[in-house]
Amino acid sequence: MPSTCSGFGFGFAPILFLSLVVACAARPIYPLPSKVSHGNRLPIQTSRPYNIAHRGSNGEIPEETSAAYMRAIEEGADFIETDILSSKDGVLICFHDVTLDDTTDIADHKEFANRKRTYEVQGVNTTGFFTVDFTLTELKLLRVKQRYSFRDQQYNGMFPIITFEEFISIALDAPRVVGIYPEIKNPILINQHVKWPDGKKFEDKFVGILKKYGYKGSYMSENWLKQPLFIQSFAPTSLVYISNLTDSPKIFLIDDVTIPTQDTNQSYWEITSDAYLDYIKDYVVGIGPWKDTIVPVGKNYLQIPSNLVARAHSHDLQVHPYTYRNENKFLHFDFHQDPYEEYDYWLNNIRVDGLFTDFTGSLHNFQEWTSPLSKDGGDDNSASKLLHKIALLISSYKN
Repeated sequence: MPSTCSGFGFGFAPILFLSLVVACAARPIYPLPSKVSHGNRLPIQTSRPYNIAHRGSNGEIPEETSAAYMRAIEEGADFIETDILSSKDGVLICFHDVTLDDTTDIADHKEFANRKRTYEVQGVNTTGFFTVDFTLTELKLLRVKQRYSFRDQQYNGMFPIITFEEFISIALDAPRVVGIYPEIKNPILINQHVKWPDGKKFEDKFVGILKKYGYKGSYMSENWLKQPLFIQSFAPTSLVYISNLTDSPKIFLIDDVTIPTQDTNQSYWEITSDAYLDYIKDYVVGIGPWKDTIVPVGKNYLQIPSNLVARAHSHDLQVHPYTYRNENKFLHFDFHQDPYEEYDYWLNNIRVDGLFTDFTGSLHNFQEWTSPLSKDGGDDNSASKLLHKIALLISSYKN
């Protein structure tokens, strides 16, 4: 079997991971803005579908933590993905749920017992400890835990919530070019509960931070290749709004067939129609659908695929489905409890352009092992390594 992660030096010795754990427990994690220089870094690959580390390598380490993102980079992610929310005092943070209940130790902090609230979230009354009711200083007292009980629990309580700026620095400080893939999360709720000076909105603050760190440029432009970025959201209004603020590429996320858009209340069928795809392509470069809406499932078996991918491609839109997970409970029977069979199906049959995965290393290994450039076993004279060396020489010449 070819050696994994050839060309990147992704060996992950226990002592290295121990130092990573220690480093991630402190704050700040990285100097802001990033001051670490790696010289000539390998460029991001653009020749195969993107490996998108969904909330970091969260199949192994609690989601949206510095350690999960660094692990994903070690494992070969092209992009590290995050969800952006806000604290009470307007600091943007990396956290998926609008409430802290499921993935932090908030229940152990009795000093916050009176912070539980009920707010309407996407038309549903939701009760819990909301991020918008805590300052950043208070949020930093909490520690993140694994979402699923069947995943490794040993890292629970080790890592704090990180800010958007800390997340960006993790990507900028990587030893190779790594893209970021932040989501404008629940903008209606955030704009209702958090107010910024001068009438600024959540979306303004979001784009402002990206610009602060030099993120700019249309897809595949020179600027984009230096600092790759996709901006994602389930809210089409937000995507249209920020199109006037940045030319960075955007992805329109699409939920289950039963769930309307959170801001415009449009049905799945409306937003996946040819007319709507023709409209939204003026603002986005792709769509990010839940994978079971592309290929419906019945009794845990795949059904006949829809034509959404083909129609999206006909409108010059990329397709980045979510979410791919290794555990048997998430694998349909067709894949015989083998995540590599699932990757093969989606990459070679459905032909998507990127995948959100909880297990970055598995996807990277599959792509390396099945790449035409990896057939020689991955020794030092392989075509893959030769291309990497050529890329370094070109980069050095340009500088």
